[in-house]
Amino acid sequence: MSAEEREFDNLDEAIREGRPLRPARAYRIQFARGDLNFHPLDISDPVPLGRQILSAAGLNAGDGYSLFAIVPSGDFEDVRLDEPFDLRGRGAERFVAFLTDRDYKLMINDHQLKWGKPVIRGASIYTLANAGEDQAVFLEVRGGQDRLIEPEDLIDLTQPGIERFLTAPKPVPTFEIIVNSRPKIVTGRQVTFEQVVELAFPGDHDPNVVFSMTYRHAASKPHAGELGAGGVVEVKNGTIFNATRTVQS
Repeated sequence: MSAEEREFDNLDEAIREGRPLRPARAYRIQFARGDLNFHPLDISDPVPLGRQILSAAGLNAGDGYSLFAIVPSGDFEDVRLDEPFDLRGRGAERFVAFLTDRDYKLMINDHQLKWGKPVIRGASIYTLANAGEDQAVFLEVRGGQDRLIEPEDLIDLTQPGIERFLTAPKPVPTFEIIVNSRPKIVTGRQVTFEQVVELAFPGDHDPNVVFSMTYRHAASKPHAGELGAGGVVEVKNGTIFNATRTVQS
């Protein structure tokens, strides 16, 4: 065992590897204050009190902090200030502290969670939901269309009732682009040279016809330029294409 291993043991590594904590001077957990931006924190006791965890993070338990452990299921579990919390037995390596006197409830995929602030960012919901790259988070709207949550969104948790979120396959976005001064709807963020040609000049073409194309206001970089056969551009609403055709003799 190395000197570093004797100094501390990573709780998250122990959980992933399915092994008990090694004897060490400190045990490393992940800690966040008021959000989900975690940073490593060393705890000297594998069964600390809630106030010991706050103290190790440089926080005063008397200031009114609420402490939660995020257990493997993704649920939030209250960590009372004067109650021992066994790091080894509960499989929690992430802890969040909120300076608040009220908890706000929300549901994510039928799991009820508590949040210590009246507002939560969309990015935090994606993290709590363990959403994959091909998944999106939606806010359930009773009697209406569920609302797609973007990572930069802020969601108010003070409204009556409990906000319910669910994960589902990420929808394929649509964009309105301009092709030869005419609006066209395309599916997906990327548009090929051949797609634009078909939008500008639908149907079959004589083998002697040659197409050329320019674009501007694209999402990809460069935002403007020329596009040749086989080329691809990442678009956004309002991306403009100008396509021309020339008959070679």
